[in-house]
Amino acid sequence: MSWADSSPGMQAGRTPVEGHHAEESNPQYPRPASARKKIVVVGLGMVGIAFIEKMVKMDAKRREYDIVVIGEEPHLAYNRVGLTSFFQHREAENLYLNPREWYHSNPSGALNYYLNTAVTSIDPKKKNISTSIGTTVPYDILVLATGSDALLPRHTPGHDAKGVFVYRTIDDLQKLIGFAETVKGTSGAVIGGGLLGLEAAKAMMDLETFEQVKLIERNRWVLSRQLDGDAGGMVVDLVRELGLDVMLSKRVGRIEVDENHAVKGVVFEDGERMDCRCLMFAIGIRARDELARRAGIRCADRGGGIIIDPNLMTSEKDIYAIGECASWESQTFGLIAPGIEMADVLAFNFTQAKVHTPRKFKRPDLSTKLKLLGVEVASFGDFFADRDGPKELPMKRHGASKKEEPNGEQKVKNITNGPPPPPVKALTYKDPFQAVYKKYLFTLDGKYLLGGMMIGDTKDYVKLVPMVKNQKPLEVPPSQLILGASKEGEDNADDLSSDTQICSCHNVTKGDVSKVVRDGTCKSIGDVKSCTKAGTGCGGCLPLVQSIFNVEMKAMGNEVLNHLCPHFAYSRADLYNIIYVKKIKSFPEVMKECGKDANSLGCEACKPAIGSILASLYNQHVMDKPLHGLQDTNDKFLANIQRNGTFSVIPRVSAGEVTAEKLIVIGTVAKKYGLYCKITGGQRIDMFGAKKHDLVSIWTELVNAGMESGHAYAKSLRTVKSCVGTTWCRFGIGDSVGMAVRLEERYKSIRSPHKIKGGVSGCVRECAEAQNKDFGLIATDKGFNVFVGGNGGAKPRHSELLAKDVPPDDVVPILDRYLMLYIRTADKLQRTARWIEQLPGGIQYLRQVILEDKLGICTSLEQQMNELVGTFFCEWTEVINNPTRRAAFSQFSNTPDTLDNMEKVSERGQSRPTYWAQESAKHDFRGTQWSELTWQPMIQADHFPPDAPAGSSATVKRGDTQLAIFKLKGAYYATQQMCPHKRAFVLSDGLIGESVRAADSEAQVEDKLWVSCPLHKRNYTLNGAEAGTCGNDAEVNIATFKAEERSDGWVYLLLPGVEELDGVLGTEKWMVRKAETEGEGEEGGPFGKLDRRLKKGLKGRKPWDESHLEKGVGEKVAAEGILSGGAGGRMDW
Repeated sequence: MSWADSSPGMQAGRTPVEGHHAEESNPQYPRPASARKKIVVVGLGMVGIAFIEKMVKMDAKRREYDIVVIGEEPHLAYNRVGLTSFFQHREAENLYLNPREWYHSNPSGALNYYLNTAVTSIDPKKKNISTSIGTTVPYDILVLATGSDALLPRHTPGHDAKGVFVYRTIDDLQKLIGFAETVKGTSGAVIGGGLLGLEAAKAMMDLETFEQVKLIERNRWVLSRQLDGDAGGMVVDLVRELGLDVMLSKRVGRIEVDENHAVKGVVFEDGERMDCRCLMFAIGIRARDELARRAGIRCADRGGGIIIDPNLMTSEKDIYAIGECASWESQTFGLIAPGIEMADVLAFNFTQAKVHTPRKFKRPDLSTKLKLLGVEVASFGDFFADRDGPKELPMKRHGASKKEEPNGEQKVKNITNGPPPPPVKALTYKDPFQAVYKKYLFTLDGKYLLGGMMIGDTKDYVKLVPMVKNQKPLEVPPSQLILGASKEGEDNADDLSSDTQICSCHNVTKGDVSKVVRDGTCKSIGDVKSCTKAGTGCGGCLPLVQSIFNVEMKAMGNEVLNHLCPHFAYSRADLYNIIYVKKIKSFPEVMKECGKDANSLGCEACKPAIGSILASLYNQHVMDKPLHGLQDTNDKFLANIQRNGTFSVIPRVSAGEVTAEKLIVIGTVAKKYGLYCKITGGQRIDMFGAKKHDLVSIWTELVNAGMESGHAYAKSLRTVKSCVGTTWCRFGIGDSVGMAVRLEERYKSIRSPHKIKGGVSGCVRECAEAQNKDFGLIATDKGFNVFVGGNGGAKPRHSELLAKDVPPDDVVPILDRYLMLYIRTADKLQRTARWIEQLPGGIQYLRQVILEDKLGICTSLEQQMNELVGTFFCEWTEVINNPTRRAAFSQFSNTPDTLDNMEKVSERGQSRPTYWAQESAKHDFRGTQWSELTWQPMIQADHFPPDAPAGSSATVKRGDTQLAIFKLKGAYYATQQMCPHKRAFVLSDGLIGESVRAADSEAQVEDKLWVSCPLHKRNYTLNGAEAGTCGNDAEVNIATFKAEERSDGWVYLLLPGVEELDGVLGTEKWMVRKAETEGEGEEGGPFGKLDRRLKKGLKGRKPWDESHLEKGVGEKVAAEGILSGGAGGRMDW
């Protein structure tokens, strides 16, 4: 969908969006009247008004120009293509392209106009024009849109007789109507069988004053510039059936006149005579260039027209020409489409070229689709490629195919035998019974569509034109474009087969999930997770599991509810709207207003979702006490937790653009804290292995150096990937880096139902892979194509085109609307791809809402996004400046001691944790019989905030054992810190809450509390007879301990002695080591055999940290030398 043709919601004069372009923060925007340039447009025709409309729209934010337009006719701009309809209504206003009010609705000074005024002269040196009413109008930029005049054969005797007309303006039609009344019942004739001639013939027939109307064409068929003989002949037959008498191969010799110099007949060159009282010539047009010629502006000698370059500039600086008056590469164009394209290019360059490559006017598309005398006619692309040879052939993989110049011998053969046939094959379909004709032209290999023509059935026109323009290889056989696809053997099965693996963590197939739902074993997603373990690993497959569950339940006739979790009878979208309308700002308020149990603690499903909704509405710091307990571990500590309990650090690198100074800071921080470095797929640097107690120090150094949080831990915008575009690339046509930086800076930090990724490519080579992102832009010469709804992951999806050729200034409003609608209406953990698939009407519906404002909410969406991005703050900066928030970043709450939780492995010059343990710790921790238990003070009670409605937790150390303490609804619970599933010491960082009896529709809360492991969502019961059991993995369990707060202000735990405790739960005992996961030696692990094979016969390879140079020092020595100033001295900054 072309943005230019489908953007009524983007009104001129709308409030500009802050932060899109650096210049918009300049106080000079919008510019005062004294600083604006004046554009004078000569000509108020269809092309002139198209240019003005585009200028008004694209200049609404900056207000750099005022426009004055001078029209020669007494009418405002009208639809010249639709002149025929004038005979029905006879009202000029019905043809107006814009009502009179529109001209006065623009900002003061933006648009002024003169009517019934001719421009008589141009003075390029003084930069002014003179008019027929005696005024002189100065200009900064002059745009000539003077159009063309209808041709009259002045060499033909009688051409100036009464009753001779042309078909060009409203005035022409009014004169024809008046004259026709004086010659009722006679014959009328139209000379010329082109597009204009057929329109004129219809006009004369619509008058119903002539007894007979004839069409005279000098060629053997009509529409000879658009159709071949077969197609043109079919049109002749069709229009004859409608009552038009068509005379072919006839040339007018002279026009007979009576004593009053009025038409009485026509004599043809072959001597034949015809009675006729009214003649209308429709034999072509001539560019109106006389004004330019008088001013000394270069014009074409042959054919006429004001000569322009690809920028549409004439031979005089600051004077441009567009439309039928312009001559580009010795061609003028009588169709409206090339003129509109010129207007588009010129308006774009005046308003958008500051942030985009200026556009050039290129060979226009002369495709046409019309209904002439009731006959559907269309031609597209290079429709005469089989007759004249192709103008150009599609780009092949190794460059463009070029016509080979014939050598001397070939030239002789060409003269003797005629030239070889064009490298084109035609596929033709002709149905004389239904009056349908189609001819499509292809390259010799049938891989590319070049052009074609259609009569009768033109419904495929809109599909075929882009195929020609895009010059992409066909994905179907050429015959399918005419005959359609075969219906035999269509595969109606689901996208995924039963043996498709959907959960790689536990090797669960689609069939495994389908089976347990069909046989009644599982009646909820929780049941499916417990039974199959799908979704209990990384959790990435949960949306797919949910989809399979929904399909199977529907197939069995069961109702599928998309309620957030058992605590709520609402979907995420429902809750969002309730919270938004009622302005609820805390989890207890949400539970009270919407929950089944007003006092419930919630669960691992609803708490992060509601935390995300609150953040996406109010953008409060996620570490604030009322919100902190709702967050998953990543958000809780503003960093991604890794498998050894450490965290990753990812500073924002907008669009992948980073300075050398920031790289130095990142490198020194990584070196100082021993962090493993890797470049991510989103074009930024990930530093792994940061210990919780080091996070504040690490981020203090990064923030001090001008960096900020990259929000890699959040369900929010991650990155906007970019290629280098026009910044460096010789192929770039758009500033992809500049646009990507602006988009990432705008949308950073906003929380959403799932993570969001963007991309911007500077040309169709698509190096930024923008078409597999949640939103992506690809630069075109007209702006950007905007794609949405793509993603990688377990079920990759190619994005879909939302809007085409969007000017840079309009990209942000479109994305504001799209992202805000997604945030409002998507389901829990639903990517944009699945969201669009589930919208009623899919991408078509989304276009109607976003581009056409079908629901009337676009202003609200933009306003809400503006408010949201206006609340931005760097979350890590706030932590650094707040002692209370900093206190949360310690490994243990009762001691400054630290412990490593997994053994490290040195690999390729960096350290990483060893691989996961191959088996879970299946020891019966819960059933341990301790010899003696005593109450031990472990942590002061004031560590647990009194205002934590979602619960709070702490990690404590006793001997070599790590313990987790939880406070829920005023009571304390304690467990081991290690999750036995992967032997990871992380339980205190998990979400805590309470469950609901799934079978009880009244949702009476059981006295059952749990903690969910943050790594793989194993849920361990904290209280009651089942304390220590795992609700979704019967193979593992944990030890629990009694806990209580005493009057001395301490929390006590009932524990065994230190040695006995360490003997069962000690960190050293359960730490995962390399020897058990990768084997001993350098060539252990999963790549041992592969490494031994690769080492054989390989030459020229070097160790990772060494240099190829004979005396090279390698990375470590070189880096140390630079840091110490020893390698050639200190750098001159």
